[in-house]
Amino acid sequence: MLKKVAIIGAGPGGLAAAIALQNLGFDVQVYEKAQEFCPVGTGLGLTPNGLNCLEAIAPGIVTTLKSSGCSVGQTVLKSMNGETIRASSSTFLEQYGQPLLTVWWWRLQQILASRLPSDIIHLNHNCIGFEQDESGVKVYFENGNTIDANLLIGADGVNSAVRETLFAEGKPHYIGSMCWRAVIKYHHELFNSYDLAFIKGKQQFMYLLNVGEGYTSWIYRKFMPDYSLSASVEQVKVRILDELTDWDRSFRAIVEATPAKQIWEGPICDRPPLTSWSQGRVTLLGDAAHPMAPAMAQGANSTFEDVCELQACLSQASSLTEALTNYEQRRIERTSIIQARSAVGEMRYYDIETAKEKQERADLTNEHFSDWLYRYKVFADS
Repeated sequence: MLKKVAIIGAGPGGLAAAIALQNLGFDVQVYEKAQEFCPVGTGLGLTPNGLNCLEAIAPGIVTTLKSSGCSVGQTVLKSMNGETIRASSSTFLEQYGQPLLTVWWWRLQQILASRLPSDIIHLNHNCIGFEQDESGVKVYFENGNTIDANLLIGADGVNSAVRETLFAEGKPHYIGSMCWRAVIKYHHELFNSYDLAFIKGKQQFMYLLNVGEGYTSWIYRKFMPDYSLSASVEQVKVRILDELTDWDRSFRAIVEATPAKQIWEGPICDRPPLTSWSQGRVTLLGDAAHPMAPAMAQGANSTFEDVCELQACLSQASSLTEALTNYEQRRIERTSIIQARSAVGEMRYYDIETAKEKQERADLTNEHFSDWLYRYKVFADS
């Protein structure tokens, strides 16, 4: 059916897909636009559905992640002046057999990369398009290189060049939420009692995540119907501290301790669900297929589900067409639901909801939906 697989993007989704398809015996090559792996990215919440899929892809990897990240035990909801509104214990482990695990995106990337031969990951390869026919795909890169493959997988994120070549949609949809974030070596005083803190302001909020090994991820988001980017990295930091003027000292302190060049500023975006992710010998996974707001922490977790299903479909089908058709049928409906509910959840943070959205928010927390989300099993194992 196919021999050589090219994956665009060496984020967690692309690397997990490389591991999974190498397990099937394919010649897998990964192409990444970054010139080097750097300690970047935010803190992620890995939930039982994602952790179980990761373990199926790379047995033993969850144990490694637990030693690098933080298994969340206690969480707290605070007001912007530091008052405790509610504290609770995480019940993920008891209910679903896996914890809520917070980990630095970069640590996750490095742990996945360590499971692959280094010579299959090609940095400084920014995909700018491809052409295909019945026999294969030719992929073009900004550096002038071209490669041939039997299957091309776009795992290149919300601004996917592979998706744009397939569907020519243009820019992603800004949902009205701006984000600033960083990960730094920092022990916040709250972490003496809690592993995760959510601080609610006025149409703005902050997450503090213990992501293990002495690192803290802080994430600040604000409702902004029209977003604008700062003119310099220095202005980014000044802008956040201005926004946090009325906040408790300890929340401002972590931003003050962050070097300006380490702060990422950008809009939260998604895209409308697709009715198909594939054409010919090309398909999508993760944020390239279903970019979503981070409100439900399902971006990475749903990506690892994609990888498990794609691996199962490629191992079971008699043709590539059959495999990719089955892959879409197993994934598109579920990810469309998660995308929609993530968008509703993001606006919930800002208390911006219609009556319909309030009902959908209530549905987010019901036991049936939680079971549907976190007890996910790959189709082949169902």
